[in-house]
Amino acid sequence: MNKDTLYRYLFENADVRGELVQLADSYQAIVNAHSYPPVLQRLLGELLAATSLITATLKFSGDIGVQLQGNGPVSMAVINGNHNQELRGVARWEGDLADDASLSHLFGKGYMVITLTPEEGERYQGVIALDKGTLAACLEDYFQQSEQLPTMIKLFADGHAAGGMLLQVLPSEDGNLADFDHLSQLTDTIKQEELLGLPAEEVLHRLYHQEQVRLFDPIDISFKCTCSREKSAAAIRTLDRDEVMHLLAEKGIIELGCEYCNSHYRFDAIDVQALYANTQAPDTPQ
Repeated sequence: MNKDTLYRYLFENADVRGELVQLADSYQAIVNAHSYPPVLQRLLGELLAATSLITATLKFSGDIGVQLQGNGPVSMAVINGNHNQELRGVARWEGDLADDASLSHLFGKGYMVITLTPEEGERYQGVIALDKGTLAACLEDYFQQSEQLPTMIKLFADGHAAGGMLLQVLPSEDGNLADFDHLSQLTDTIKQEELLGLPAEEVLHRLYHQEQVRLFDPIDISFKCTCSREKSAAAIRTLDRDEVMHLLAEKGIIELGCEYCNSHYRFDAIDVQALYANTQAPDTPQ
């Protein structure tokens, strides 16, 4: 099966569109960056699949961020991406997390923030409470409130692979939801082992073999972190020079780390002097 791929499809005889995403390498790049508990690995997988599905609904070029936060043991989980399906993510937590912990146990009084930042146009931010039993149900509520379009979402993750499906009514004059209800019932029969283990074409055939489905070319998904040595150097230059030199004298080196990919960028005295001399810091091993 193809990994890290998103498929769009339409039903020829219904005003309904669908998406199917399957993730492996990009998912592993995120969960392997930190020692996440199993329940948080699964949550990040569902959030990654959800963000990919949402990104595919956008009608503009730009960035997206889907962030969960609250006052529970998990303070934050976020996936950031763009219209090219380049995604990255991270989570912060404290203490031990039960393997069967619910959203409310993980986040306490939590909410989801979806931030859309077009390359051209105004930034949009939507906020919705994490007051449903699953992340998928919270996202369905978000679509109902923000776009007033009935939407069904299925999300799965097992620590190794992640996947998701989205069905959404297309705007039409008749507003007939019978087709959407029928197709939602079919989609709801999908099992985790099927979506995570079978080729997308076989999944769609199993679900909709009596329907006329138009499948579009697949879209590749990748993990991509935007951190760099240059950005770390720029961050150091924004700090007070005396504080930086004091820290350098105390530690002998300044090190900046990236939460997303766990990369570390180190700057010694020569590097720092070069930064403040407005010259490029020498390339040194990370």
